[in-house]
Amino acid sequence: MIKLKRESPVQFDVSPRESEERDNWTVVLEYEDEGEGPWLADLAHKVRWDLQDRRIDDLTFCDLDVPRKPGECLLTDAILINRMNRTQAAIYHLGVSVPDLPDAIGYTDVSESTVFLALFGPNVFRITEKLTNLDFMDPEKSPPFLLQGPFCRIPCQITIIESAVDGSGGFLLTFSRGYADGMIGALFAAGDAFGLRPAGEARFAQWMQNVLAAT
Repeated sequence: MIKLKRESPVQFDVSPRESEERDNWTVVLEYEDEGEGPWLADLAHKVRWDLQDRRIDDLTFCDLDVPRKPGECLLTDAILINRMNRTQAAIYHLGVSVPDLPDAIGYTDVSESTVFLALFGPNVFRITEKLTNLDFMDPEKSPPFLLQGPFCRIPCQITIIESAVDGSGGFLLTFSRGYADGMIGALFAAGDAFGLRPAGEARFAQWMQNVLAAT
């Protein structure tokens, strides 16, 4: 059986220092010269599911309850569940192993149709101020929480994972695959003054581990 090579729509102009093949993806674990942060990580290989059901308030996934209110999120070391609206939620698999897609109506694998990025580290939210009017540091909300709206004029789902008053922290960003080149160019243009660099999965995993340990 022929296995199709999976390609991320995101291309960084730096060389990988270490990578591995996983489920037909080339996963970069570390890039050359990742710097001191902030960092941008391409998570295209991470599986994302869309869940739609009018009874969504009564559903669980991997023994986790779907958050009740739009904008609420549930984060573990391997799974993030975002409540989007009355009948819809997004499920992101952040670990290495992924369960099979449930054999139930309402689940759709959207991994191949969307871009999945993580932006994290020092001065992250000083970069976002250049690209959106959305309030990533809303004092009325505690991470993790979900924002939906235009980021760099592109409809996006944005999950704030960590935030601090000095502008450091991080978030996850998903949007339609066709906008990849424009978004990556805008992010690096806005982040150039702050030393934004590409990062591999290892640095992303370490950041997530630190965030979870602090909660």
